[in-house]
Amino acid sequence: MIERYTLPEMKKIWSVENRFRVMLEVEILACEGMAEIGLIPKEAAQKIREKADFNVERINQIEAVTRHDVIAFLTNVAEYVGEEAKYIHMGMTSSDVLDTALSVQMKEAGEVILAKLHKLAEVIKEKAQEHKYTLMMGRTHGVHAEPITFGLKMAMWYTETLRNIKRMEKAIETISVGQISGAVGTFANIDPRVEEYVCEKLGLKPAEVSTQIIQRDRHAEYLTTLAVIASSLDKFATEIRNLQRTEIFEVMEEFAAGQKGSSAMPHKRNPMTSERVAGLARVIRGNVIPALENVALWHERDLTQSSVERIIIPDSTTLLDYILNLFIKVVANLQVNKENMQANVEKTLGLIFSQRVMLAIVNKGVARDTVYQWVQKNALKAWDEKIEFKELVKGDPNISKYLSPEEIDKLFDYSYHTKHVDYIFARAGI
Repeated sequence: MIERYTLPEMKKIWSVENRFRVMLEVEILACEGMAEIGLIPKEAAQKIREKADFNVERINQIEAVTRHDVIAFLTNVAEYVGEEAKYIHMGMTSSDVLDTALSVQMKEAGEVILAKLHKLAEVIKEKAQEHKYTLMMGRTHGVHAEPITFGLKMAMWYTETLRNIKRMEKAIETISVGQISGAVGTFANIDPRVEEYVCEKLGLKPAEVSTQIIQRDRHAEYLTTLAVIASSLDKFATEIRNLQRTEIFEVMEEFAAGQKGSSAMPHKRNPMTSERVAGLARVIRGNVIPALENVALWHERDLTQSSVERIIIPDSTTLLDYILNLFIKVVANLQVNKENMQANVEKTLGLIFSQRVMLAIVNKGVARDTVYQWVQKNALKAWDEKIEFKELVKGDPNISKYLSPEEIDKLFDYSYHTKHVDYIFARAGI
């Protein structure tokens, strides 16, 4: 199913071809950096830039013998370059090229995700503005509480998405580092100025201290950020799934012409896309534990993180990009059933005004606990006997001592609960 929705940008970033292309650029820049400070002839660096190339199939053939991907890659590049290939990878270790290239890929993938987050924020904001005053039931513990507006629900999603944008920006900054520091990070066989040159050209910063690798706390922060974003999408999608339930039916995903909801039941219109978003968020969260376990390595490095990262980093970024695309479309095309929202608000026979009735009597000087018992008795009777709460309140002699029928009527006003919507929206920047 996912293959049908393959995302061109992510697919390109994580392709084998692009991985070797970025690795090649790191190697070429290192040669150019060495030439800049006179460590190798400038003519050699120029020829390397002009002639360096690779062939994935040939690299695979060589790796079948060497059982070392970077050596296979360098051997193939040398076949294109010729004599000047002796300067390629000089003083470097495999992780110099692998980790720096990986940082470039993660930075690019993060920027794709960041652009999608901005788009998501935009469509949520539009939905919030559209339904700023659309009254609906607020629920706690799944039970009717007091009225809110659908716009307020969207405003909450919007501010959370803005926080996710900041998190993603920070994660990109954290991972945007490179290293060209040699076998154990001491620069024993390569000048630190080469690292500075390469990183500047790639839009990275040199890692302040490296061993044989860039430290994996950076990668863990990046992947946990992806998981937090995925969890927000899961949260939003779960809310849509709940609100689309037949018993509530306040929103509904777009149902395209010709779409089928069930092989057995023709009437079904299921929140399938939101379910897919919620499900795949679990996979992204599941990749966090391996990322955290990758932080601890033996001494200056071992290989335990390497094979893991080849799965969890491309998978997590690609899946998050995928579900962001899905959910942007869900929000943009979400069908909002205003009539059902209003009907659900009225379903509990006015019980949602219980707190306001209680506070009105408390303000007359009666003890809160006493008033609570009076109001609760009438609320329970409204539940059990299906009688309008307002009529029970008016008929209660304890309450009528303090509130006139006119005062009670004024208490049952929906606008009381939405009077600060403008204030909240302004604070949210909507």
